[in-house]
Amino acid sequence: MRIIITGGTGLIGRALSTELVRAGYEVVVLSRDPKGKKMAQEGVTVVSWDGQTCQGWAQFADGADAIVNLAGESLAGKNLFSMRWTPERKRQLVESRVQASSAVVDAIHTVDHKPKLMVQASAVGFYGPRGSERITEDVEAGKDFMAEICINWEASSAAVESLGVRRVVMRLGVVLSRTGGALPRQMLPFRLFVGGPIGSGKQGYPWIHPVDVSRAIRFFIETPTATGIYNLCAPQTLTNAEFGRALAHALRRPFWLPLPALPFKIAFGEASEVLLEGQMAYPKRLLEMGFEFRYPEIGAALANL
Repeated sequence: MRIIITGGTGLIGRALSTELVRAGYEVVVLSRDPKGKKMAQEGVTVVSWDGQTCQGWAQFADGADAIVNLAGESLAGKNLFSMRWTPERKRQLVESRVQASSAVVDAIHTVDHKPKLMVQASAVGFYGPRGSERITEDVEAGKDFMAEICINWEASSAAVESLGVRRVVMRLGVVLSRTGGALPRQMLPFRLFVGGPIGSGKQGYPWIHPVDVSRAIRFFIETPTATGIYNLCAPQTLTNAEFGRALAHALRRPFWLPLPALPFKIAFGEASEVLLEGQMAYPKRLLEMGFEFRYPEIGAALANL
């Protein structure tokens, strides 16, 4: 039972590897990070790749149970100064995702025994800014750059379906973790006693615990009827202000000082929309399939983290 994970040394990939190894799967992680092999867990084989082709790893796809495609340049960047979406940065964000997905499609083309499943990462940013509207999987795409990224990302692996491979597209919310992603940066102002809502605070904040991301992906692998689009976020829909208030409570800090939108717009330009806009995404299809969240409510999720 072999599972291949592209981008597997990132936040989601590490959590997923742990979940799958515990379940008895053979896990092969593809990593562009030269330090990837040093980060390998017991029971995980790390294979170097260029993020653009199937050279050097396509043989692992032959007879694999699933390929989980998480690869793509981080939206947040390596630091605050790299968050701004310059034309070059936009190109990198789109191309890194499309090229990685195309490499997976090429690998599946080349092998005799096709993988049973491809799990394709995407994001709830697909829907664009939606205010307080509750977003299920049948809502159409937005028109902003984040939606453009997701549209291209999802389309880049669609060809595997014509090869007889079951495909699941997971539109992820904010994955909460103290070791990476958005949460450590969000915690900082609260630790300094200046935490509060960002902008209006009314924008949707779709979130999910990393344990539930890993469990959901395993659910897709082990449920042959799972196919198509799934919102991967907790069923408790929150605004930014509601999330901030829960975070303040978890950190035993006050929730009082609003962070106005203008400084974010000046500092990050178009990329500030990720912070100032949002979606009230709801995992309708996942719940209908019978998946049970371990952390459906934010209080328990933050207490665990």
